Amino acid sequence: MTLKKKMIAAGALIALAGGIALPQSAAALDAKQKEEIGAYIKEYLLANPEIMLEVQEALSAKQRAKQQEASQAAIANNKEAIFNSAYDTTLGNPKGDITIVEFFDYNCGYCKRALSDMDEILAKDKNVRFVLKELPILGPDSLAAHKVSAAFRVLAPEKYGDFHRALLGAEERATEETAIAVAAKLGVTEEQLRAKMEDDPNDASMREAYMLANDLGITGTPSYVIGNEAVYGAVGAAELTGKVANLRECGKTAC
Repeated sequence: MTLKKKMIAAGALIALAGGIALPQSAAALDAKQKEEIGAYIKEYLLANPEIMLEVQEALSAKQRAKQQEASQAAIANNKEAIFNSAYDTTLGNPKGDITIVEFFDYNCGYCKRALSDMDEILAKDKNVRFVLKELPILGPDSLAAHKVSAAFRVLAPEKYGDFHRALLGAEERATEETAIAVAAKLGVTEEQLRAKMEDDPNDASMREAYMLANDLGITGTPSYVIGNEAVYGAVGAAELTGKVANLRECGKTAC
């Protein structure tokens, strides 16, 4: 292969790594030249497969940055619905200087494990406001449990924290039946729940939660909003606490 062709092939590799268009000179190559360059690229990648990991890492970083940029715009445009929705319950300090919003599903295994993260944060930091936003995305049982939960929250808002911990912390799958059983132990009868569920099917809260999740790029639970950042996945109490500390120090989740 001539030096010129090798330079074009190298340019093609750079274009592949950077996700940019090939220069016009390369696009105008004839079939034989393209075949030769293709063979060179294949040979190079087989000899240096680690470059594909670098390409993947660069692509992932670019996608994460783009996702965060979009989520920051969504947070700015939906602050009231995210942080102060009438459909949500607040635990911890209602006047806390930092708010953590958690999107969760009662049948999410990661959410169950993340329950202790919330409790650890609230126990150690008395100035955190923790907002619980139900996002039933794991099937009919989750949706049914959510409807019971929403009715319970209206009927006994002062006991919702206990209801939430009992239902999310249970080993068995959350269903309408298990949610009603938890509510009964806390003094709210099935008759009261069903009357409230019939009177107010709670469709508006689900529509709002789904809309926000879509705008924020949330595809799984748990997910969080802290400051102007969306945090995806069960990242643990230490990382969440670190972001809280950064917000207090510099007004951003990463100083």
